Amino acid sequence: MRGRALILGIAVTCAYIAVVTRLVDVMLISHNWYAARALDQQVKKQEIPVKRGIIMDRRGRELAVNIDTESVYCNPSEITSPTTVASALSRGLNKNPDVILAKLTPNRKFTWLERKADVEYVDKVRALKVKGVGFQSESKRLYPRGKLASQILGYVDIDNNGLEGVERTYDKKLTSLSEAVRVVKDARGNVLSDGQQREIKGNNVRLTIDEGLQYIMEKNLDSAMTSRQAAAAVGIMMDPHTGEIFAMAVRPTYDPNNPADFRPSLRRNRAITDVFEPGSTFKIIVGTAALEEKVVKPETRFDCSAGYIEIGGGKINDAHRHGVLTFQEVIQKSSNVGTIQIALKLGRNRVYEYLKRFGFGDRTGIDLAGEVSGLVRKPNHWSGMSIGAIAIGQEVAVTPLQIVRAYSAIANGGYLVRPHIVSEVMSPDGQVVYKPELMKKKILSEGTVRVFRDMLKTVTEEGGTAIDAAVDGNQVAGKTGTAQQIDPGTRRYSKDKYVSSFVGFVPADNPKLAMIIVVYEPKGEIYGGIVAGPVFRKTASEALSYMSVPRDDAREKGLQVVSSLQQPDAGVK
Repeated sequence: MRGRALILGIAVTCAYIAVVTRLVDVMLISHNWYAARALDQQVKKQEIPVKRGIIMDRRGRELAVNIDTESVYCNPSEITSPTTVASALSRGLNKNPDVILAKLTPNRKFTWLERKADVEYVDKVRALKVKGVGFQSESKRLYPRGKLASQILGYVDIDNNGLEGVERTYDKKLTSLSEAVRVVKDARGNVLSDGQQREIKGNNVRLTIDEGLQYIMEKNLDSAMTSRQAAAAVGIMMDPHTGEIFAMAVRPTYDPNNPADFRPSLRRNRAITDVFEPGSTFKIIVGTAALEEKVVKPETRFDCSAGYIEIGGGKINDAHRHGVLTFQEVIQKSSNVGTIQIALKLGRNRVYEYLKRFGFGDRTGIDLAGEVSGLVRKPNHWSGMSIGAIAIGQEVAVTPLQIVRAYSAIANGGYLVRPHIVSEVMSPDGQVVYKPELMKKKILSEGTVRVFRDMLKTVTEEGGTAIDAAVDGNQVAGKTGTAQQIDPGTRRYSKDKYVSSFVGFVPADNPKLAMIIVVYEPKGEIYGGIVAGPVFRKTASEALSYMSVPRDDAREKGLQVVSSLQQPDAGVK
């Protein structure tokens, strides 16, 4: 017994010494090392979620906002009966059980079941009280106006990264800079709240777009698509003096709230990504160049009586046969024969020079992703027929935005402006952190602009090609365009597919807006004056009324009406 007691006493003493030694090591000798490990396990860095900034129109009306949603996740390692749980969750989330079961892999610690789920689904899953299933609050992007301005706004992915449009171009400004904070977690990894609500808000973006004008444009394009049974349509309305885009619409369109439900071709912005041969709207190049270089005068006469002109071994016809026309009548009646004669007077080098002056073959610089430069070949790559073809809008590829910018130069006194879609970026507290610089370049003299503007007025008057584009009460200056499309199969001009357009500005002598309407593959009538002209007229009439622009006769009487777009909060200077 004494031996056993001695052994037990020695064992207890050794154990006591071991415990004391261990405590001395933990509390004194290795204290800093253990404290650091504990801190590393208990305190983690956690990214503070950034709530994207709001996108609004020029008057502050919200076009892209955020809503709070919940995502459903699970820890598969805590689920004891995956098949049963998958069946229950499938009913709550309205998903295939096999899809959910595939996510319940036992060796995983975390998997998403449904990101940013609808409230009704979240409530159903929460009611199941399944062990291992949790919920995470997240911000979801919402476009309250649905399809309105969808190609301009773009959309975001499930993680709120901008993929198209303004959402993509201004992604970094909308999301600001994320931050990380240290949080304390318990043994299960749950964050122990300190009572503080942490959230970072991104910058807000104000567009140059006006929701009212955008609606007017889209409504009239929809009507044109239906009445003409067209394949597509584009409309752009801009301030010719500043380059601010008031409206930019593309049809067909899509809903940015559900972009995956629509084909990629419907999500692209045709106004800046698709090129076409502009046809007679391109005659502005030869016309202004001839005036600027003093090659012709408005009364200079051209014999167009043959109805065609031979050039470079080929023949180019007029749509309608004319007699002897003055330069002004060549523009008014859109004579190919007369325009080509003017181009031959200029020569290929000067024609090319003015192509580049107007910015063709180069991007406009608009602050939207995906813009293309179009196609303009150098003179040494032209054929003998090219100077004639280019003069009437063939053998070149342009975007609708490039065309309306060119006409804006006639409207604003001879300046090529850079179009832009954002007027300013503001911090969450309202401070302006970015504002685009107005960029313009003088390309034509006042004299040339004044004379050519008067010529463009005659296009919508009796005897012109676009009397259907005339606006009651305000004079329109513009030009029609009718061009054959290239058949992808034969690589020749199609006999039944055309692009019909009208581009102009109004009021002609004091322009408030420049606008282009392009209708692709209309059925029945094909001429730009008949197809696109009425769309221009209706859109311009409603827009001028919305903007409170006075009639020309009212202005002559000295009446002054302040444009609704020029209110202090609208951003127009």
